[in-house]
Amino acid sequence: MKSILIIGLGRFGHHLCEDLVRLGNEVMVIDKDESALTDLLSIATNAKVGDCMNVEVLKSLGVGNFDICFVCIGSNFQSSLEITSLVKELGAKMVISKASRDIHAKFLLRNGADEVFYPDKDIAERLAVKYSANHIFDYIELVQGYSIFEMLPLSEWSGKTIREADVRVKYHVSIFGIKMNGDLQLLPHADHVMQADEHLMVVGRTEDIERLLAEMR
Repeated sequence: MKSILIIGLGRFGHHLCEDLVRLGNEVMVIDKDESALTDLLSIATNAKVGDCMNVEVLKSLGVGNFDICFVCIGSNFQSSLEITSLVKELGAKMVISKASRDIHAKFLLRNGADEVFYPDKDIAERLAVKYSANHIFDYIELVQGYSIFEMLPLSEWSGKTIREADVRVKYHVSIFGIKMNGDLQLLPHADHVMQADEHLMVVGRTEDIERLLAEMR
């Protein structure tokens, strides 16, 4: 369980609060608009109305006592930048800020953010990858340059074991799961015989997986 502060309660901030509470964390939320807090009063550990552009408001929150401070202000970049900087100056351990553009992310990282996230960009990229080809069913970027793809096997792999296909050596990726009829088998044995209609959970460098996918086009 972690102690978390969320500053700014747009749609993303609401979903973040709900999910963090569901996972057993203590969550405090703050927004200058009282109406934004209404539906979270029953689930958040604490809720407060206040303008975090005011340093005294931030001081009253004790930001240094939280494990993570999320700055989820997406509509006003200047406010997001100033609040991110103030939160860090007041001793926040970890500041994670929302960005809508690359240039915003650069400024946020230079002015106090430990990490930056792009919800709209991330969703758009995931949808683009997922729906650009019939043989890709899902995609998750783990960290910069590394991803998980849920995909069909290459036609030449069908009827072969993972060992026989020599996936790790030939393509520099690893198969860590097999999904069939909705059931997921993790860490399949090297003697598993791949079928044309099963879904492979493949992890590795994004560029290596993309080279693999290029052979399926």
